[in-house]
Amino acid sequence: MKTDANKLKTRQTENVKMKTKFKRIVLTMLSATVALGLSSCSGTPIETTGVIGSPSATTTISGKQLPPPDPKFGGVIKQNALESSPWWPPRVVPPKQAPNVLLIITDDVGYGAPRTFGGVIPTPALDYVATNGLRYINFHTTALCSPTRAALITGRNHHSVGFGVISETASGFPGYNSIIPENAATIGRILLDNGYNTSWFGKNHNTPAYETSQAGPFDQWPIGVGFQYFYGFIGGDTSQWQPLLFRNTTQIFPYLVIRVGT
Repeated sequence: MKTDANKLKTRQTENVKMKTKFKRIVLTMLSATVALGLSSCSGTPIETTGVIGSPSATTTISGKQLPPPDPKFGGVIKQNALESSPWWPPRVVPPKQAPNVLLIITDDVGYGAPRTFGGVIPTPALDYVATNGLRYINFHTTALCSPTRAALITGRNHHSVGFGVISETASGFPGYNSIIPENAATIGRILLDNGYNTSWFGKNHNTPAYETSQAGPFDQWPIGVGFQYFYGFIGGDTSQWQPLLFRNTTQIFPYLVIRVGT
């Protein structure tokens, strides 16, 4: 009986490891797709629309410096308005061939779940992404959701961006304080500086626990790290039936309360 129990424990441990590894493989596959899409836009000539200096003019950037330097004023300033000419800086936009970018992070999914990696559940959308992209079979896992997300959205080791642990168990030591430093730009910030509109939907488990109230500060919320719009919940979990959701930094309750007798 003791031997059987040990075998069961070993099998359970292996299943957890496999489950965690698959989760990271999917994340790597998707992040690599994003990287390939963005790299295809680099090295292209600067594209402009409209009359440069007019409020409606747009331009692309080389991407060598982010955020891009402010352009020099191209108008004329004289002692009176009649002799002066206004000039507006062009709005930064992505190149025409720039792809839409959808980065998906899935929690608690193992090899035995989606058909994409040999599982039993039909996942045709994920199958399509994998068939038209790449599948990675080697990944060094962080084994936790906050560190994984921090590493994926910044492209750095999770200790380099303050997430050696999840935000609720953060400590005041380097690598474990749950604070993404300003010198570690997220993919949202990079896309935003390249003219994209950016959004974050769903779980946000990368805000310091002591900054999750509506009193702020909000520089470590999604809207403070490069995502213009946020719709989701803060922390590790929420109710499936009455989720505690936020729109940007405003708390909302998008569910219908049915009262007995009404």
